[in-house]
Amino acid sequence: MLTSLAIRNVVLIEALDLEFGAGLSVLTGETGAGKSILLDSLGLALGARADSGLVRNGEAQASVVAAFEPPAASTRVAQLLADNGIDMEPGEPLLIRRLVKADGGSRAFVNDQPCSAALLRDIGGSLVEIHGQHDDRGLLNPRGHRALLDSYGRCDAGAVATAHAGWRAAANALAAARETVDNAARDRDYLTHAVEELRKFAPEPGEEATLAEERATMQKGARLTDDLSAVSDCLTGSDGGLAQLRQAARRLDRIAGEEPLLNAVLEALDRAVVEAGEAEDRLAEAAEALSFDPARLDSIETRLFDLRGLARKHQVQPDDLAALRDEMAAKLAAIEGGEEHIAALEKDVAGKADAYRAAAQALSAERQLAAGRLDAAVAGELAPLKLDAARFRTVVAQLDEGQWSAQGMDRVEFEISTNPGAPFAPLAKIASGGELSRFILALKVALAERGGADTLIFDEIDRGVGGAVADAIGERLSRLAQSNQILVVTHSPQVAARGASHMLIAKSSDGTVTRTGVHALSEAERREEIARMLSGAEITAEARAQAERLLEA
Repeated sequence: MLTSLAIRNVVLIEALDLEFGAGLSVLTGETGAGKSILLDSLGLALGARADSGLVRNGEAQASVVAAFEPPAASTRVAQLLADNGIDMEPGEPLLIRRLVKADGGSRAFVNDQPCSAALLRDIGGSLVEIHGQHDDRGLLNPRGHRALLDSYGRCDAGAVATAHAGWRAAANALAAARETVDNAARDRDYLTHAVEELRKFAPEPGEEATLAEERATMQKGARLTDDLSAVSDCLTGSDGGLAQLRQAARRLDRIAGEEPLLNAVLEALDRAVVEAGEAEDRLAEAAEALSFDPARLDSIETRLFDLRGLARKHQVQPDDLAALRDEMAAKLAAIEGGEEHIAALEKDVAGKADAYRAAAQALSAERQLAAGRLDAAVAGELAPLKLDAARFRTVVAQLDEGQWSAQGMDRVEFEISTNPGAPFAPLAKIASGGELSRFILALKVALAERGGADTLIFDEIDRGVGGAVADAIGERLSRLAQSNQILVVTHSPQVAARGASHMLIAKSSDGTVTRTGVHALSEAERREEIARMLSGAEITAEARAQAERLLEA
């Protein structure tokens, strides 16, 4: 519910602070007093287009702050705030602020947190509905009629949405499978050859590194073989160094007893023989480790060359050839088993389509019943509003299959016929503004208890009517105000008399500056204003007496 509105420097409004309560609030004033400025200001706070022409002459910017009661956690407004990271302190009001600069541009804030104009429109549309003779939104827009009927009839589209999601997922899976099979079929011959080639070659992950390492070891052995052989010749054999050392040691052993110093020489020779023997053993081990088979080396080099060649051919790394083989084999398997797989998917799609149709048809039946109840409810409101010759109907028609959605298979539109024998036409096609206003009121009364915004604003909805019709309009507005906050801009004394509160919009001038102001009327002032509305510029005693009767009634 709207609790207050603060306006600064909007056209003729210099500074205005308004408080609003529950029930029906009426706003009256002479033509040109500035009632449209007041509604434009509120519209600005609700996300309407920011026009720099709204800024009061000579001022740098205009501002509007609208305060609302804290939204309940289950409402769409609360969800929008949460989804966009806008904090709400428990028990604190929801504040919407809009600034418009004289040189162009605007800024929007919700609870002092910046937000986009689009989000502001979304939030504002859930908080307040504005209805007037030229309103092309809300009840006049066929795009919203299905949601309004569902809300009125409490038609739950949840099962339809679930069935639609399942159907679409199955259809997407079928399309993907068909595309995969079609693409693979075009490459059948290539895939067959490539898979056979890779299976025959049998590459393994890590094989390239293993082969390269083994080849490097063998190539090193080939380079060192001659040197190792020469070293071995120096050590071994009858003329080798080790044989010479042993021969020298034997001779020295025979004569060592002749001279004590020769014993030391013999010990050194013995150590040399032992060390040379160990060197001979290590040399043999090294030769064994570096030995290679030329045939094996040739085989490794051939395998490595072919492995890298296949990798270049398929534009992958050698280690990825095995995975590529498996991937290509899977594509071939998809071709071979594709028809069976696609047939299963087609069956799944058909089943889910049938489930969607069943759920959507059940929802359509609910909507048809709700449409009948709504038509009867609206019809009951028409005669008192001097629309007894008019007829209202809710059209529930099936859409083409390509337009079916998570909301079902129906197109819903409200239509009216204003004269006997005249064809039905959309609400927005009604030529008479007065008739259209009363149709909107009748429909809104019928829909009143089925959700929607808490605050409803009717802008001169009683234009062009009077007497009993104006009284009927006032009675219905008063009835709506039992479940909603209603603000009505009116020229009708019958409507004004129904208000729980009454505000007078007036324009004043000091000769140089013109201002629009709003004054909350006392009971006495209210009686005078209704009398003025009845009699015009000169308020008569009869007008005051009639105003008193209206207020008492």
